[in-house]
Amino acid sequence: MNKAMTTLSYALAVSAILTFAGMAGAETSSGNNHNHSHTHDEKGSVYDGYFDDDQVKARELSDWEGDWQSVYPYLVDGTLDPVMADKVKHGDKNAGEYRAYYETGYKTDVDRIVINGTKVTFFRGKDSVIGDYETDGHEILTYKKGNRGVRFIFKKSAGDDAAPQFIQFSDHIVAPEKADHYHLYWGNDRAALLNEVSNWPTYYPSSLSGKQIAEEMLSH
Repeated sequence: MNKAMTTLSYALAVSAILTFAGMAGAETSSGNNHNHSHTHDEKGSVYDGYFDDDQVKARELSDWEGDWQSVYPYLVDGTLDPVMADKVKHGDKNAGEYRAYYETGYKTDVDRIVINGTKVTFFRGKDSVIGDYETDGHEILTYKKGNRGVRFIFKKSAGDDAAPQFIQFSDHIVAPEKADHYHLYWGNDRAALLNEVSNWPTYYPSSLSGKQIAEEMLSH
């Protein structure tokens, strides 16, 4: 066999090996995509409020650490109108009903919350109150339509008198994980707060613009 033919044979052999490797890689990638989809489906189910009790795990306040803004002003000024329109397309309420539902849900005068370590600072404009909070367990709630939610509860251990005794987080997550937004309930009566299901002030990172928040909401 001459040198040229030897070189050609070698090239064809390498090509065959690379082709096989590529096919194997594609199959492996497909498997990973399947696993990813499965994980996404599971998370989607939890997000919608369908999960088993043993999936619920204790969480630390650090899951909500950061600087957060209320979305209520964006509902009022029309920034969230595309979100409301999308809900009408896919939901069971008309535009006026959705507007009223979220007007009640998002309404709050606490326009910013900063969580750093055990300290939670509540801002109403330029005024603020601060409290230190420690975990007080969690409660699983069942809603009228059959889905469920988890309230992760923290109790004030020190701080300003005006800071609430209890804060309860709900963020569609049931185990330790950094929140990308949350609904917060606060007050001085732990049990009474668990019965509040119509007003759920909602917070997204302060670094986001109103338009970016709307895009985040539409992605869900």
